[in-house]
Amino acid sequence: MYESLQDKVVIVTGAGKGIGRALAERFAGEGCKVAVNDVDADAVADTVAAINGSGTGSAMAAVADVSNGDQVNAMVDSVMAEHGRVDVLMNNAGIVSPMLHFFEADEAWWRRIIDVNLTGHFLVSHPVARIMAKQGGGSIINMSSGGATRAHRAFTAYDATKGGIEALTRAMALDLGPYNIRVNALMPGSIDTSGLGPEDRALRGENVPLGRIGEPSDMTGAAMFLASDDATYITGDVIRVDGGMLSQQRSATVDIMPPADFPKLEDL
Repeated sequence: MYESLQDKVVIVTGAGKGIGRALAERFAGEGCKVAVNDVDADAVADTVAAINGSGTGSAMAAVADVSNGDQVNAMVDSVMAEHGRVDVLMNNAGIVSPMLHFFEADEAWWRRIIDVNLTGHFLVSHPVARIMAKQGGGSIINMSSGGATRAHRAFTAYDATKGGIEALTRAMALDLGPYNIRVNALMPGSIDTSGLGPEDRALRGENVPLGRIGEPSDMTGAAMFLASDDATYITGDVIRVDGGMLSQQRSATVDIMPPADFPKLEDL
């Protein structure tokens, strides 16, 4: 366990399921007080109940849409009312779907994904960073993707947000460093967040150098490190947690939409 994380107050966004839930549970397992955020109140309640029933750490519900500034501010106020500080912010909330080819996309689709994935990181970080500055420091961890530096088919908006998140991470690290606030990012590889069947898991994992698709729990070790005092001289960086996927010359099986499914010229 990371002793420096004991009793730290942590906000994890998008923690109702998948990677976010795994992160919230791991932070609690390290003895943290976790604010579980998600737009889905039922999913939040499930995660909070699991943590509070585990015997380690504690959790509170923090329901909010991260793309809504008023809801975000109310959420942060509730965490401060309960705990009086925020030590770690794990910006995990994000959406992928609906997956659309560039020709199928429209402005509403583009804006919704940008608002949740990229603007959401800013809206939560902004009030939390002020709190951290006043208390003497903290750690903010953003969630990138392989799509920040490589491209997925039919993920135009998603990939754009992830490139933006990496740029945001660097810029925040420079602005917030003098206040002892470290800002880093995690880059997941192909992670099974939806419970794929055996055949799909084998297909998605066959070209990953470590030989398997990732699990949400695989993301938690790097997050604990970045949040802990072991990373006190690391900021503005991105840690890849991808089983070696982006290190290879061959392509991993990660595209969900093959060219055969692209819009036909006669339909444009």
